[in-house]
Amino acid sequence: MLKDERQAFIIKQINIHNKVLSSDLALQLNVSEDTIRRDLNEMAEEGKVLKVYGGAISKSFHYPFQQDGVYARDAKKEIARKALKLIQNGMVILTGGGTTMIELARMVPSDLRCTLFTVSPLLALELIESSNIDVHLIGGQLSKNSQISIGSQVINQLSDIKADLCFMGTNGLSIENGISDSDWEVVQIKKAMVKSAQKTILVSIAEKIDSVHKMKVCNLNAINYLITDLDPNDQLLANYAKVVTVL
Repeated sequence: MLKDERQAFIIKQINIHNKVLSSDLALQLNVSEDTIRRDLNEMAEEGKVLKVYGGAISKSFHYPFQQDGVYARDAKKEIARKALKLIQNGMVILTGGGTTMIELARMVPSDLRCTLFTVSPLLALELIESSNIDVHLIGGQLSKNSQISIGSQVINQLSDIKADLCFMGTNGLSIENGISDSDWEVVQIKKAMVKSAQKTILVSIAEKIDSVHKMKVCNLNAINYLITDLDPNDQLLANYAKVVTVL
């Protein structure tokens, strides 16, 4: 595979999953990790990605307020529209971070009254001027990679919350391996979020379906709803619909 083709593949994986590991890319592309590191260094110098320890992250994920650069923004807006239909006045809502959650926040109607807890400072900032939403930012160490609060302090705070609904994104989603991620600290936060809610809604663009990362959050049957940008009757979702409610 030529360098341009290899780097195009890397960009696509970063856009879909927000973060990639050099070791995973080396296996997928059948090249050395040194080759991947050189690619990532070059792409970072060109401003295409943000280099981090062990891999790289998406620029659009880290700068979501620059709306033109958000990957698959139309798909994420469609997911947000579906997600809003589940929220009712008076509910206690818990959310993770990510660009889909930002799109959801931007669509919240002005007359919606609810209490919202989030581990995402960016989401809290997006909603802070909403007069009818009581916003609580769950604080802890701020992850540079995921831009959410992480650590035992956050997990302890989450254990005291009994949310009606939890909205959570994912990097990996499959029937056999459930919900997965590549960041151990993020996995621990997501586990705690699932435990803190009566119902959990997983939001994911269709391109993440049938993908697996090295660290497991939970089985698919721990999730109540799966919301994607696809029609719920799409064949790609048929097996998932046997396990969770697909919207």
